[in-house]
Amino acid sequence: PTSGIVSLHVVLGLLVWTLIAGTEYFRVPAFGWVMFVAVFYWVLTVFFLIVYITMTYTRIPQVPWTTVGLWFNGSAFLLYLSAAVVDASSVSPERDSHNFNSWAASSFFAFLVTICYAGNTYFSFIAWRSRT
Repeated sequence: PTSGIVSLHVVLGLLVWTLIAGTEYFRVPAFGWVMFVAVFYWVLTVFFLIVYITMTYTRIPQVPWTTVGLWFNGSAFLLYLSAAVVDASSVSPERDSHNFNSWAASSFFAFLVTICYAGNTYFSFIAWRSRT
């Protein structure tokens, strides 16, 4: 993936977890799962972005980078999909109207990140298949 696409993951993922973190999300246990997925994959995506920008992957040829990318993007897609569904199903104006807008926005961005990881999974699969 290009660094532009990966940086889109970073920005959208950051929006997901900061929109939730700025609220009283601990009152809704489901948001714990969303926070875990969003922060975990945000940190890993930042790590892989740094590896990509610094071209560190060229200095470690022992790592099957296409396979790593496929597994990373595939797992991010699946877990983000589950987190986005949990996020969307947990948003309710009756539950906490004060946090409703932030939670609804985080749900929207969670689905956008899911779509981005789905696209990266597809391109990672194409790259992986062409290398094997």
